[in-house]
Amino acid sequence: MPLLSLSGLRRAALLTLLTVPCASASPATDLYRAATSSVLRDYYGWSTADLRTLSEQYGRTLEERCAPAADTCSFDTAREVLTSLFREVGDAHTNVRDPEGALRLREVQENRAVLRTGARVVRVEGGLLVASVMPGSPAARAGLRPLDLLPSVNGQPAGRRDGDNAPVGPTEFTRLERAGQPFEVEVRRAGQPPHPLTLSSEPLTARDEPTLTWAGPDSRTAVVTVASFLPADTAEQFLARVQQAAQAGARALVVDLRFNGGGSLTQCVAAASVFAPVEYRARSRTGGAVYAGAGGRPARPLDPHPQEAAVWSGPAAVLVGPNTASCSEVFTYYAQRAGALAVGEATRGVGNSGVTFQPLPDGGVLSVTMLRAYWPDGTPLPERVQPDLLAPTDLQALTGEGRDTTLQAALEALTGRTGRAP
Repeated sequence: MPLLSLSGLRRAALLTLLTVPCASASPATDLYRAATSSVLRDYYGWSTADLRTLSEQYGRTLEERCAPAADTCSFDTAREVLTSLFREVGDAHTNVRDPEGALRLREVQENRAVLRTGARVVRVEGGLLVASVMPGSPAARAGLRPLDLLPSVNGQPAGRRDGDNAPVGPTEFTRLERAGQPFEVEVRRAGQPPHPLTLSSEPLTARDEPTLTWAGPDSRTAVVTVASFLPADTAEQFLARVQQAAQAGARALVVDLRFNGGGSLTQCVAAASVFAPVEYRARSRTGGAVYAGAGGRPARPLDPHPQEAAVWSGPAAVLVGPNTASCSEVFTYYAQRAGALAVGEATRGVGNSGVTFQPLPDGGVLSVTMLRAYWPDGTPLPERVQPDLLAPTDLQALTGEGRDTTLQAALEALTGRTGRAP
């Protein structure tokens, strides 16, 4: 975050005074003032909401909620009010994360060694879906597989039930991992009755590297799963997996981004350039920025006729869904323009903006939208990716029959393009 000039500091102080009317100083008001003053100063997203009016309105809500506790009103109260405020702003990129969420963000960014089982889970109806399993990890050694469903963890319902969040979600799963004690999960897998499995943790890298597996009737379609574009070496790792697939004789390439929540623009733009050179143009309050990639690596802004050859020029598809967000939407958009099929469901809808992370007084972090994305002619990029082939992931078919309906649809579409099973 750039330093403010003296005049900027005075403006920021004035904004701070405006956001919470006459409230007594407390942890809650400190947090609220820090977050809203930053948003009023830096926000440059697509929302048309009146940020100043909303900040004052929710400031009064905070004052009312803090009245009984006075100067001891907690950070938690402010986060609840801020969450309601940002929900009304209507920009999913702008939000607050508590200290635990901020720590998880830093762990991945800095690739720290942390206690993990090696399983990455996401909340779905009926349980936690195992989105990926780190090779050689305790989860892999215990027999857990990608796309297993965990209906319960330590006897507690997990995921979602009838649309409501069950007691155990990804956050609670991570807490159990970090505790370092073995815990039990129930596993549902096609062809097997539900069965218990004990998971343990050991120090592992916080980030998940892209993984390469094989699919199709003759196992000649390479499937590269990318968990996040947040780590600083994601594009490098992705490029290595694509090159490995090509050297092994892959006939087609599938990139699975169904549970990828985004990350660094530098990384996703570079990764998308395995298909063709990419140039992502953005504007902020202070000017413009260009993110470019060529040959799967970050590059300088491209000339009008870039000569860099594509790393992958064969048939390709990208698997997407409602959990495909932000930077992974950017990747998919440019992959589509290079000829790859997007298969699955419409994405989250924050692909045409970028954020910065700012520390908060409680040890948490504020994510505030500060970039809008455009084509060189000034046309805004679309907010979400619409799939070329609609193929939702059927959880019942996945866990009951072992059929990944989205991957299956992609394989059939790629067969149609090549005239033979990839």
